[in-house]
Amino acid sequence: MKTPPHNKRVEEVEEPSIAALMGPDILVMLEESPEAIAAETEELHPKDLANVAEGLPREMVAPFLSALPVERAADVLEYLNEDLRTEVLETMSARQAAELVTEMTPDDRADALEDLEAESAEEILSEIPTAERVETEKLLAYEPDTAGGLMTTEFVSVSQDTPVDEALAAVRRIARSERREAMNTIYTTDSAGRVQGVMSLRELLAAPDGAKVSDIAWEEVQTVLVTADREEVARLTREYDLVAVPVVDDNGVIQGVVTVDDVIDALVEEHTEDVQRFGGMEALDEPYTQIGFFSMIRKRAPWLAALFLSEMLTTTAMGHFQDELAKAVVLALFIPLIISSGGNSGSQATSLIIRALALGEVRLRDWWKVALRELPSGLMLGAILGVLGITRILLWQHLGIGQYPHPNLLALTIGVALMGVVTFGSLAGSMLPFVLQRLGFDPASASAPFVATLVDVTGLSIYFYVALLILRGTLL
Repeated sequence: MKTPPHNKRVEEVEEPSIAALMGPDILVMLEESPEAIAAETEELHPKDLANVAEGLPREMVAPFLSALPVERAADVLEYLNEDLRTEVLETMSARQAAELVTEMTPDDRADALEDLEAESAEEILSEIPTAERVETEKLLAYEPDTAGGLMTTEFVSVSQDTPVDEALAAVRRIARSERREAMNTIYTTDSAGRVQGVMSLRELLAAPDGAKVSDIAWEEVQTVLVTADREEVARLTREYDLVAVPVVDDNGVIQGVVTVDDVIDALVEEHTEDVQRFGGMEALDEPYTQIGFFSMIRKRAPWLAALFLSEMLTTTAMGHFQDELAKAVVLALFIPLIISSGGNSGSQATSLIIRALALGEVRLRDWWKVALRELPSGLMLGAILGVLGITRILLWQHLGIGQYPHPNLLALTIGVALMGVVTFGSLAGSMLPFVLQRLGFDPASASAPFVATLVDVTGLSIYFYVALLILRGTLL
């Protein structure tokens, strides 16, 4: 008798990855016929080859890359994880490493050298051809998280007075003879190299005969300074749907472009750092699965210790009101409710403002607008939670689940305290990112744990002072 189809157990078997399938064969070829590797892997994307390399024993990665054509090996090197790429380059001679990194795109070449020890990087740089060395040293001079640190110098620009036919011929020559990472967008410049316009390759191809590029180029060009933060680059890319953002110096002279793939990489890195800081720790400089145990501890322990010491202030605040707690133990029952409500409202506000700052929706000068918005919001949210707290106390009293002395006054105390704590939490949580940015720190450092700690201490004080005011002469 056949089992009904709906009773069949279908076991899902995960298909092995390309790296798992090819790894053993690559090891055999490295032993017996390394010259065959190039032909056997020529159809694979460099990313897939990088995955294969990452699955090999560490000591076999350099021989594997050496078995590939130099241009192909350079493409694979660009996709390797940073630690393995650094290790491979440092195991090679300076000349071998220089041969590989020379074939990389300028921005990836600079990134690869930046991860190396200074001495190793200098040795490799000295072996790179002069033009590429000057180009790389220029990129290395910029901070990694700026537009200059992200840009590539492989872009296409033509003089604004160039006829369309000549511009097309120039683009063809560049495409045939040189590697250009950003070929889809073409910039027009004046005699000093200042950006004057931008056009797509399609617009250039469709231009009428006899026209000049200045006739078809868009004059409204969105540019960023070489010193602009990567978040500014990402904002322009998102708002104007750009595939590349031209990077200029203080005089408006184009220095390079940031392509959308580098913007995505920067965004992933930025968001990763922000999320980790939100959790109350230092951002990791390596992937979670690759960072060493003690490095992980060093990233987490100082922040946990700081939070622990900060939370000790909560104990100090409670100690200040220990006489009141001794007289009215019932107040202790609602401490978790009070401090968690304030911490939650503060965390909400902090998350909203940090994101708004990152997206450019608010500026540092807008702090007072945010305060005026968060004050009524905090009062309303506090009122909602206050009504819920009052209802809970009176309902429990009515149902006999909890018997409280002076339930009406106790409920009023909880309601008023919640309004005060939630309002303070919203204001503190929204203002802390502005304060940190004004002091030159990353607003993401105003992480939820620190906001919660701040509001815990002040929330307890608000709670007990409200209790003293309302319950004096009854419970206190």
